[in-house]
Amino acid sequence: MPASTEEAGSPPSREGGGGASPTDRPGPIDAVPVRHPGRYVAVAIIAMLAAMIISSFVTNERWDFPYAFRVMNYTPVLEGLLKGTIIATLGSMAIGITLGVVIGIMRLSDNPVLRVVGFLYTWFFRGVPRLVLVILFGTGIGYLYPTFDIGPLPFSQQLAEWLGLSSDLTLFSLNVNQISSTLIWGIIAMGLSEAAYMAEIARAGIMSVDDGQREAAAAIGMGPGLGMRRVILPQAMRVIIPPTGNETIAMLKDTSLLAYLPLATELFFQTQAIGNRTLKIMPALTAATMWYLVLTTVLMIGQFYLERHFSRGYGATRAQSKSATLRSRLIGLSEGGAK
Repeated sequence: MPASTEEAGSPPSREGGGGASPTDRPGPIDAVPVRHPGRYVAVAIIAMLAAMIISSFVTNERWDFPYAFRVMNYTPVLEGLLKGTIIATLGSMAIGITLGVVIGIMRLSDNPVLRVVGFLYTWFFRGVPRLVLVILFGTGIGYLYPTFDIGPLPFSQQLAEWLGLSSDLTLFSLNVNQISSTLIWGIIAMGLSEAAYMAEIARAGIMSVDDGQREAAAAIGMGPGLGMRRVILPQAMRVIIPPTGNETIAMLKDTSLLAYLPLATELFFQTQAIGNRTLKIMPALTAATMWYLVLTTVLMIGQFYLERHFSRGYGATRAQSKSATLRSRLIGLSEGGAK
């Protein structure tokens, strides 16, 4: 009896090789979800802790939330919020971001002098606490240099004495003691400190851009400076924005250090003074805390939209990934039905 190439009762093979027909595909898998009892325990513990915290806020009269809300609307507190906290944050971050990008580029420069200067700057301002810098600039600068004499050349007074001139070649003088312990020195101190951290953030962002982008910018005739502004930095913003947002939020909270100048037009200084005067310290501190939470929430929302703006074109968004998954499933079903 001749040998048969197929077993009796076996399904016919597909064209081009043996395999199961579309009708032999397995049905839907009735999978049993894995149980996670630890999740329910964690949710119960968190709910219990949240209930305890809320109960302590509601039942403890020492919080005195009505008075805290009144303190938030006091005119000195609002002036401190605007003139001390918001303006100091904007001014310090403007100095920090601008100078930090310059220092970061210096640290990546081929010039060894610029690299060393950039390194020394970051080494010093990252090593000195910000509170020490605020007090040093607010009180120490006026003691060391009571006046700044501005002339057409460095060391104009010494040059005039050496030449025997009657004039000291000074264009104008700045009385430092008149502006000491003011918002200006606080902004300068915190801005210089922030520039050291922003330099490292900018350097990391620039290094994240592929070297081919620099070569492409040079190939179309862009110089190093123009290529940095038009090609490198826009792409580096995707990496720079998240830590810059964190630094901005940290700077907003660090403006409370200006109370040690002492600077009267500052949010924390005003709430602390109200608490000491009325002997309601906790409600006054609660008012400052709520204002800081409001401002940080606004900054976090702004950071979210900035990150989304500068991340366009990098990876698929959640909606794109869902659409791609659905499209692949439809294609698979159509191919299965056609076989």
